[in-house]
Amino acid sequence: MEYNRQLAYLEEKDVVEGFYILRSAQVRTASNGKPYLSAVLADASGSMDAKMWDYPGGFGAEEEGKIVKVRGEVSEFKGKLQMSIRRMRLATDNDHYELSDLVPVAPIDSVREMEYVQDLIASITDEDYRTIASVMLDRHLATFGKIPAAKNVHHSFISGLLMHTSSMLRIADFLASEIYPTVINRSLLLTGTLLHDFAKEREYTFSNLGLVIDKSVEGMLIGHLVMGAEEVGRVWRELELPEEKLVLLQHMLLSHHGTPEFGAAVIPAIVEAELLSYIDLLDSRMEIYAETLENLMPGHFSDRVFSLEKKIFHHGLKDPQQT
Repeated sequence: MEYNRQLAYLEEKDVVEGFYILRSAQVRTASNGKPYLSAVLADASGSMDAKMWDYPGGFGAEEEGKIVKVRGEVSEFKGKLQMSIRRMRLATDNDHYELSDLVPVAPIDSVREMEYVQDLIASITDEDYRTIASVMLDRHLATFGKIPAAKNVHHSFISGLLMHTSSMLRIADFLASEIYPTVINRSLLLTGTLLHDFAKEREYTFSNLGLVIDKSVEGMLIGHLVMGAEEVGRVWRELELPEEKLVLLQHMLLSHHGTPEFGAAVIPAIVEAELLSYIDLLDSRMEIYAETLENLMPGHFSDRVFSLEKKIFHHGLKDPQQT
């Protein structure tokens, strides 16, 4: 039996016992009319679908995001590994496990990335946009550097929002400064890029471990684009900054998903908003590729990636200059 072995390293027929995060838990009914638990287990290495056929009750949405002790066997179903759970209970204070083994964390130096963000904001030349960016960052500092950027689509790990935003800021700064300096207002683009996802702090609910459990009521009914634009408006007026500049920034937040199909409240109508929507899409899709390729053998296609709406191929080639 394997003890506390990470999910990414489990193989078919492995019998395992250990601690994992119960990422999702849904009670369903089998063809024989009996209830069973359809779950997703996760640790720092990844996730795995799981089924508990002899379901004793006691697990559901309220337990999502909590640590459980599991005993089960790994099998293959439709080309994917899954675990058949034999026994499962919630972890207690007397159990011994390493949180770092369970919680996925962004592969970045979070202190250095935060310093980069702060230095870049200080370089914004428009005083009004620099002020709103600095004040908003200070107000969200405790959460911005820690929370994930999503539940499971991309950057769904601790400090994922910081990683996503700092990567976007690098792209935005390069494009505004080096490629399109006569078209793009750098101050407006950097400010919109920084603030575009701040409202995810309220859009989601989080487990004690800091991972996303689900959307909040406010997140479901309003969403982070509208909540973000509203908050920026409140803070902007507190600071008594020029109204004509506010509407441009709010437009960027409301349109950064590009089209209504993908959740945009309005479509981009200024060049900085258009560019922000592409930068957001670029960084999110590259992260989806990175996370998929990490668990895919070279020479193979992935399963259909829901968020990309296709299968992707791992060619395995390395550039000679890459280490």
